[in-house]
Amino acid sequence: MASPDDLLDDHFHDECGVFGVFGAAEAANFTYLGLHSLQHRGQEACGIVSSNGEQLFVHRGLGLVQDVFSAAVLDRLPGNRAIGHVRYSTAGGSHIKNAQPIAVDCGHGSIAVAHNGNLTNGEALRRKLEAEGSIFSSSSDTEVLVHLIARSREEQMVDRVADALRQVAGAYSLVFLSPEELVAVRDPFGFRPLCLGQVGDAFMVASEPPAFGLIGGEYVRDIEPGEMIVMNQFGMRSLFPFEERPRRMCIFEHVYFARPDASFDDIGVYRARQRMGEMLARENPVDADLVLPVPDSGVAAALGFSREAGLPYEMGLIRSHYVGRTFIEPSQSIRHFGVRLKLHPVAELLRGKRVAVVDDSIVRGTTSRKIVKMIRDAGAAEVHLRISSPPTRWPCFYGIDTPTRDELIAARHTPEDIARYVTADSLGYLSIEGLRSAVGGDGYCDACFSGEYPVPVELDRESGRRQLPLVGV
Repeated sequence: MASPDDLLDDHFHDECGVFGVFGAAEAANFTYLGLHSLQHRGQEACGIVSSNGEQLFVHRGLGLVQDVFSAAVLDRLPGNRAIGHVRYSTAGGSHIKNAQPIAVDCGHGSIAVAHNGNLTNGEALRRKLEAEGSIFSSSSDTEVLVHLIARSREEQMVDRVADALRQVAGAYSLVFLSPEELVAVRDPFGFRPLCLGQVGDAFMVASEPPAFGLIGGEYVRDIEPGEMIVMNQFGMRSLFPFEERPRRMCIFEHVYFARPDASFDDIGVYRARQRMGEMLARENPVDADLVLPVPDSGVAAALGFSREAGLPYEMGLIRSHYVGRTFIEPSQSIRHFGVRLKLHPVAELLRGKRVAVVDDSIVRGTTSRKIVKMIRDAGAAEVHLRISSPPTRWPCFYGIDTPTRDELIAARHTPEDIARYVTADSLGYLSIEGLRSAVGGDGYCDACFSGEYPVPVELDRESGRRQLPLVGV
């Protein structure tokens, strides 16, 4: 059996999403719904840890949220506080042992943690801890944090968490749960998003604000880079226990990762994507008859492109939303099976037309080539590809699953070369300056486009592989 995500999947992937709630009678149910809203951030595994104030209750599994959690399972997760996680693996493989939240008992008591991000010095810390006698049960870099917390000599959980995080480098948005407290923390650069919400008297945290809306909650604000939020029976408090760093949230959240109805720092993702399309049309005009998006991630940018260019917008590619996690591929090979499984052209719209196709990114170019071929086979006279982000030339080390540099087509080929490979009549990318303008200026990490890494990483500049783990910042 083949996975449709493998058959038509040439995007970067966010590692995961996190959710937490403190003070809600149905904490596990709220977390289940919050994770459902974050399902786009990870589909490999999920988990919830709840507490009744005395002990932790854990359930984790491989698969989608609605498949892993039933009403009977949620009934076995009591308490008015809980944290949850959806996972797409970058550090550690696809195995139940790497599912989160990770929950352990140690000398300080019970603690659970869910992590969105990637520790750039996780491998070095793991080797050091193993040399000193620590035993790891997973290959996830998140488990390093658990060992550092267990070894801390600080008295309070919040201080042990801060002590552990001062030893790590890289990207993290984290939620911790003990029987007494819930702690949420965002790394000093703010690479990965983390937001604060409220429902009634209960406080919540999530990777994206839409997770609050499904349970009738309200978005309060973004958790600041370097900020630690502590929730317990006495209420909520905010701390800033780390050295201040320049804000560098991942710009790809606006390009692709986040839901279109999300917003970060008062910048709406949907409108930002429309502005990307508008800027793309100004920078890369095209003589065409119509504009069509590659659904779903290209929709908002294509609308912006259409409006700015004065060209009709058409849904010329129809996406199937009912493809499961696996699909039985015919034994006799069907050409471009994967792309046909998820997308189908509307031939009557495309026949004889000059088409501007808008997508959010090109990674390897394999899927773009198949899509262009499909549109031509449907009768299009010309196919012009427009990409609402700059060429992706560098891998990410801050929690995004990316190929090595030698697998990124734009790292070694010009736009003209790529256009020939994908068989498009022309290809145009949004500039880095255009992207920054669309999302409101500076303060972002755009290393995948520029190669400028806010946290230094030792790289082989040719392959883009990390050669030596970072040991500090």
